[in-house]
Formats: sequence, C-alpha cells, structure tokens
Amino acid sequence: MLDKIYMETLTVQLLQFTEKADKIYESVREEGKERDFYREVKPFVDEVDAVLKLWTPNMREWMKAEEFTHLFPQQIEQTANNLADVVVQAFFPKTSYKRFKSHIQSVRFILQNVLTEIQHKL
Repeated sequence: MLDKIYMETLTVQLLQFTEKADKIYESVREEGKERDFYREVKPFVDEVDAVLKLWTPNMREWMKAEEFTHLFPQQIEQTANNLADVVVQAFFPKTSYKRFKSHIQSVRFILQNVLTEIQHKL
C-alpha cells in the first residue's frame, strides 16, 4: 500500500521547488544574466529530478489503485515534464515570460490538486 504521508511530503517538496524556480526566474530576468551551470543550474535540476523520479511513478501507481476526483494520469506526466522544463528555464533570462509563467501556473495548479486529493484520502 502506498504511503500517503510520503506522497504528501513529495508533493509539498515539488511545490516548494516550483516556487523556488519562479523566484530564480524573476531574479535572473531582473539581473539579465544567466547563472553558472555547474554551481547553480545542475545541482537544482538534479535535486528536482530526484524527487520527480520518486513522485511520478508512485502517483501513476496510486492512480491505478484508487480513483481521483479531478486528476488524470496524463496530468501527472505533463506536470512532471513541465516542472523538469521550468527548473532549467528559470536560470535563463531569455526564456519567454508568458510561457514560463504559464507552465509555473499549470504545475502549481496540479500539485495543489494532488495535495487536496491526498488530504481527502488521509
């Protein structure tokens, strides 16, 4: 059986990463210069990727076992892909503002819905 507290913890971490990526992007845009790839970009991307590799398959498995009211497996996959993209794009000032913010908003929305579903199932 899937540990719901564990999934809640992973989801909260992903939300925190989303907020951090948004703040990084705002800072990078303001400064107008890219960040150091090996000192800043790669460590952050690796950290997010490690959590996504735990969260995504566990969410898929859980969604097969239980019915979720307002979520579908495709949304989980898309959210993982969007988050993986924005954590890289956040470090580059030439990233499209509209596209970046749209992806952040989408990731935030789905992760909030996942948290709501988890809390209903606890």
